[in-house]
Amino acid sequence: MQRFWLFKSEPDTFSIQNLAASKGKKTSWEGVRNYQARNMLRDDIQRGDGVCFYHSNTDPLAITGTAEVVKSGYPDHFAMQPEHKYFDEAASSAKPIWYMVDIQLVRIFKRPVTRTMLAEHPVTSQMMLMQKGTRLSIQPVTADEWQAVHELAEIG
Repeated sequence: MQRFWLFKSEPDTFSIQNLAASKGKKTSWEGVRNYQARNMLRDDIQRGDGVCFYHSNTDPLAITGTAEVVKSGYPDHFAMQPEHKYFDEAASSAKPIWYMVDIQLVRIFKRPVTRTMLAEHPVTSQMMLMQKGTRLSIQPVTADEWQAVHELAEIG
């Protein structure tokens, strides 16, 4: 069964435009260093799942498009490379600790779905993203929320 997710990224770190410019419009979603998000990457997020690509720490905050998971969770090898910014000395091939998935761009929204738009919609106002104190970089999205996001983007 297809599931849906929201992945947050600061656009000055990696934007949806960076994804569009990547070879094959694909990238690995590496560098997640939160155990709850790691568990979703490792255990829950599967090939074929949909991803809302959310630009955080910018103005406006917005879902800027969608992607699809093209490779399910696997060890984040950057955690085992001492010269890499995501290195973790506790990680090893025998005990990887951190995981990542690969995603591929589906579409960039011509009309980004801002946080204000999400707050004003009866379905998306209930998203985990909108709940006070929720800071996870990866969050589940319901099928109804996924559809509402597309409607707000004037796609659905």
